[in-house]
Amino acid sequence: MTPRIAVVGSVNLDLVARVERLPRPGETLSGASFARFPGGKGANQAVAAARLGADVTFVGCVGDDPFAAEALQNLRELDLRVTVADAPTGVAVILVDASGENVIVVAPGANHELRPGTFDLPEADAYLCQLEIPVDTVRHVERTGNGLFCLNAAPAPEGDVPIADVTIVNELELERLGHRQNLVAVTLGAEGAFLLRDGGEIARARPPRVEAVDGTAAGDAFCACLVVSLLEQREPEECLRRACAAGALAASRHGAQPSLPTADEVEAILLDA
Repeated sequence: MTPRIAVVGSVNLDLVARVERLPRPGETLSGASFARFPGGKGANQAVAAARLGADVTFVGCVGDDPFAAEALQNLRELDLRVTVADAPTGVAVILVDASGENVIVVAPGANHELRPGTFDLPEADAYLCQLEIPVDTVRHVERTGNGLFCLNAAPAPEGDVPIADVTIVNELELERLGHRQNLVAVTLGAEGAFLLRDGGEIARARPPRVEAVDGTAAGDAFCACLVVSLLEQREPEECLRRACAAGALAASRHGAQPSLPTADEVEAILLDA
């Protein structure tokens, strides 16, 4: 049966400059290339889950401005429940160096207007949220959703966030969250990831070797693939291995949503590993 996932989260337009190296504080670099891509952690994870074979509903908020249509262009084939706010569409300004390392600044705009009461939560097998939307909205999804509640606790949280059935974090985010129960996936970048259940490690995986060019949506690909794989009732180690492969594939391509792999691509790179 096809997994049904409702992603409640952010949608941005990514403004990406590629440079040989990242500038130091106060330094101006010239010679960059520039591109615009649909992005936002919520939208990225929705597109990723759909490419991996899930039936996806996306809930988000944009502004009444020219950026909105661009930011939503890859979501048109999904079940969209997008409201329009009296605020600009979210924007992420991203610098990417020659090794694929990046720095990101987000102006959330309309994403902060995605509030409880502004949307109807669909029926789903799993609900996936991130922290680029108000925490009150995340809590609303946790309380009212009738499926598995999954939280990518990024950007690194300030203050308390809901305890999810599945939490996905990097090492910095894990430090800020402190002790968590249930299932926690911790990403380690090029070193892979590990899974904790009730605080004890149950699985660890490394990604296939790739040439990294842009890590912008690698974490989003990981999150979506982990949730889809769990809903497909795969074993924890296989879920983690597939998620690492999805993240590696995304890091080997430019842009956020253009980099997100399909299920067939994940299977292929795992067979070659």
